[in-house]
Amino acid sequence: MSDHIPHTLVLGGSGKTGRRVVERLTARNLPVRIGSRGAGVPFDWEVPATWAPALQNVNSVYVSYYPDLAAPGAVDTIAEFAELAVSTGARRLVLLSGRGEEEAQASEKALANSGADWTVVRASWFDQNFSEGYLVDAVQAGEVVLPAGNVPEPFIDVEDIADIATVALTEEGHVGEMYEVTGPRLLTFAEAVATISEATGRDIAFQQVSVADNAAFLTEMGLPTDVVDLLTYLFDTVLDGRNSYVSDGVERALGRSPRDFADFARTAATTGIWNQE
Repeated sequence: MSDHIPHTLVLGGSGKTGRRVVERLTARNLPVRIGSRGAGVPFDWEVPATWAPALQNVNSVYVSYYPDLAAPGAVDTIAEFAELAVSTGARRLVLLSGRGEEEAQASEKALANSGADWTVVRASWFDQNFSEGYLVDAVQAGEVVLPAGNVPEPFIDVEDIADIATVALTEEGHVGEMYEVTGPRLLTFAEAVATISEATGRDIAFQQVSVADNAAFLTEMGLPTDVVDLLTYLFDTVLDGRNSYVSDGVERALGRSPRDFADFARTAATTGIWNQE
């Protein structure tokens, strides 16, 4: 495929959502450039000198920021990147954002202020955090320990996020839209773990601990301080009930209902990802 054909740059192209966006664009025979440190044309959020080469001959970008839009400095970084992208010809920008995060909403505004043809996908907690994130080991071990009480969350399947990002990058009718995406119903973390237990046929327990104890445990596990701080913020602040409602973003973007957590759990269970090792 010729490098002269305009590409879509997928930042975080090996991550939960980015990998799936790449798969969908590739299935449409559209030229894709993966934006990651290990890519052929490296991209690193912390090294702005890598941005321009990755944006060369790119007309659209899926913007997934690592580690999270709530991280310090994210707003300025998104603003700087968006302005560079637009100035180099990548006008269509699709931003993965988070619900209930003031910092994330500031990044959304920065993206819009760049003059881009923007779309925002503001997502709830991912289903796949249980199967592809740091919680998979806990599920395998048979006990999930979190500082999450009875506050329900409308978990979203990242397959839905990838579907929305793909149409927003490639089709008309999505510019200027903010899609707040959730699953079809509310579940507490304990209920989510119980759903996984049922899908696997295993006894998987859920235990609630304090935010401080959870941070100490994650530190003992060897997680970097910035990741521990981010997870502490998410559990202590974002999961305080502000997001305990379902939204219609999936329906508005795709014309169908979002995938249910139980369907996700049954599908993931068939892969064996949660089998005890």
